[in-house]
Amino acid sequence: MSQQPDRLFAQPLAEPQDFVFNEDVVRVFPDMIKRSAPGYPTIVENIGVLAAQFAQPHSTLYDLGSSLGAVTQALRRHVRQDDCRVIAVDNSAAMVERCREYMNAQDSMFQELLPVEVIEADILALEFQPASLVALNFTLQFIPPEQRLGLLTRIRQALLPGGALILSEKLRFEDEQQHTLLTDLHIAFKRANGYSDLEIAQKRSAIENVMKPDSLEQHRERLLAAGFSQVVPWFQCINFASLIALP
Repeated sequence: MSQQPDRLFAQPLAEPQDFVFNEDVVRVFPDMIKRSAPGYPTIVENIGVLAAQFAQPHSTLYDLGSSLGAVTQALRRHVRQDDCRVIAVDNSAAMVERCREYMNAQDSMFQELLPVEVIEADILALEFQPASLVALNFTLQFIPPEQRLGLLTRIRQALLPGGALILSEKLRFEDEQQHTLLTDLHIAFKRANGYSDLEIAQKRSAIENVMKPDSLEQHRERLLAAGFSQVVPWFQCINFASLIALP
């Protein structure tokens, strides 16, 4: 389970292909996400802290788009309710395989953790069980925009009273000057973490067709349309943010 530095876009590419979560990405993902997403470690750890406030006995906690299971591990560290379990879902076979390895390693280091099931599936086709906590951590932005409301509506219907959805996303901004400023600051963040201008440009070309960020206003309106009663932003670092949506 060795982690490698992210050099996927370090050499000139004739034409960057659309970004996919394949074996190459899996090998470097911990380094990639840490160096690319401002505030990511803080968001992940505090999802566990927040989840402990909403998790209910005898219920399911979902990590949708779980990648290597960072959020799932945080849930297992912090939630202590009786008879809870975590279901981690990702549609990348490479991610799921490595995530299971990480869960086994966590089990060997800690006792009395919540049971976890890691499954390879499309969250758009998933049949949700009654849940007290659902985490969508930088996942919704990869769902086709026209299918986002339907997914959030199904999540809302599965949430128990007193539960919560935690939604983390990269944001775009309606105000053009604000959007430009925060985009430039994000680029500066990546440069400060060792990425070259070539890497930044090629990664942007690869991902712009598969990741479609929304504005905070769009997220709020969509969550309310899905049936949530409150939408509370709890964290923002540059153009990355996390929200709590309450049923």
